[in-house]
Amino acid sequence: MKEILTPNALTVLGKRYLKKDSSGNAAEGPEDMFRRVAANIASAESAYGHPSKKAEEEFYEMMTSLEFLPNSPTLMNAGRKLQQLAACFVLPIEDSIESIFKAVRDTAVIHQSGGGTGFSFSRLRPANDTVESTGGMASGPISFMRVFNTATEAIKQGGTRRGANMGVLSVHHPDIRAFITAKDDPKEFANFNLSVSITEEFMRALRSGEPYPLTNPHTGKISAMADAAEMFSLIATSAWKGGEPGILFIDAINTVNPTPRQGAMEATNPCGEQPLLPYEACNLGSINLSRMLKKSPGREWSMDFDKLARTVHTAVRFLDNTIDMCKYPLQEIDKTVRGNRKIGLGVMGFADMLIRLGIPYGSEASLSTAEEVMGFINKTAKKASASLAKERGAYPSCEAGHGARNATVTTIAPTGTLSIIAGCSSGIEPLYALSYDRRALGNITLHEMTPLLEEALFDEGFLKEEILKHVREGKGLGERPDVPEKIKRLFVTAEGISPDDHVRVQAAFQRHTDNAVSKTVNLSSASTPEDVMRVYLLAYELGCKGITVYRSRSRTEQVLSCKDTPYC
Repeated sequence: MKEILTPNALTVLGKRYLKKDSSGNAAEGPEDMFRRVAANIASAESAYGHPSKKAEEEFYEMMTSLEFLPNSPTLMNAGRKLQQLAACFVLPIEDSIESIFKAVRDTAVIHQSGGGTGFSFSRLRPANDTVESTGGMASGPISFMRVFNTATEAIKQGGTRRGANMGVLSVHHPDIRAFITAKDDPKEFANFNLSVSITEEFMRALRSGEPYPLTNPHTGKISAMADAAEMFSLIATSAWKGGEPGILFIDAINTVNPTPRQGAMEATNPCGEQPLLPYEACNLGSINLSRMLKKSPGREWSMDFDKLARTVHTAVRFLDNTIDMCKYPLQEIDKTVRGNRKIGLGVMGFADMLIRLGIPYGSEASLSTAEEVMGFINKTAKKASASLAKERGAYPSCEAGHGARNATVTTIAPTGTLSIIAGCSSGIEPLYALSYDRRALGNITLHEMTPLLEEALFDEGFLKEEILKHVREGKGLGERPDVPEKIKRLFVTAEGISPDDHVRVQAAFQRHTDNAVSKTVNLSSASTPEDVMRVYLLAYELGCKGITVYRSRSRTEQVLSCKDTPYC
């Protein structure tokens, strides 16, 4: 390895990613894994008349330097029998028993292969609606969601990942209230994230104070008129209680749908960053921004845009090759994916990058930096895709007449375990805390502490063991008079960032991202449902495609935890 992996990275790789022998012991090391992946993905080059060895070395170098990592299924499955490399899937569910249970079966196959699934249940007739064929009463979308949840519980993804689903229901569905409150009981729908699909019609009603229609999807008739403000408050209150549901601004998503003739997008992958058509999948990858910097002779850090451009071009080629090398679990998915060739290049290590640049997260400078960096990545990725189109042809379903190899090129994923491997902050999130515990892989706890604090204290001449001991105990810097204010501002954590600034960072990235952005707006335990509503409205006004909030301590179990702060 060009870069030394942290103990946590080695734990995650050993538990989840490295190939195992028949006894369950690791049959490869990290370098072997990266070589396996690089060789497999590079072998796609031969179909276009290029030798694969050069690309293999470029891919291997990019991954072993921890400058770029593909999504988990690619690391797990490339060069192995399964060869399913995509992370994000959306399946259709029509209003029939046949469609519902085909989707259940297809979900099981996808989860076994390491993917996550999203569905819209909005086409299902509401509970207690008449079923003409039997004269009985429909059980409604919530009831059928339980079938998917139970099936997911029984299937463990590829032996390494627990299945994950996104369930979406339109705000116009007659059963929307039951959907919004479905996870008030934390034991319900443990294998689902839930999101309400919000329309422009609903937002207009909310602004005007007028009622809006609840429409039976089976008959197309309005079944009732609902109070938009009351419904909006109900969504916010449920999210305040336990972090769900999130919301999707579905019209904002479809306004930039690159293939509208193929239909509208109704759902996303489990983390919400990848809207997809029915039977569509996408493979993602993330650039580690903390490694896209250079240091001047005066020890000042700055963006290395030349290196970033090279990394983007190589990553786009890698992700496009991944489409060719993937064995998709369903024929319908294979056809749709190869027609649109969507890829999702994103970032991780944004908070780390800001620290080295001397920019506090959430400041105006951080917003302009986010726009500059993601704008550069998006523009460069489109150039890379256009270059591939000249070499390999445009994506077959291209409707706009432009020469692009891929219908979309950018997505901001959460990079939960990938950021552990890369040893950087996750996605575009701020530092959660300076020292905290992460519950990972279902049953292990990893202790994490940002390595940049020691570096920054050393550079400023304030490195003291008692400060590091203080932080290791889960305490913040605010109570330390011996720590410079500059350091305190740079090492701001999620609790110290206003909800508005969380949203503004997300919006800055969304403006330069084809697909959507995964980000959580962290709220203190003292926040109110009204605070949640303000977050939703700001996200809508700033053009986000969706938004998720999490109020600290609103769940009995949470993935990240730390001591001695009101936030944790």
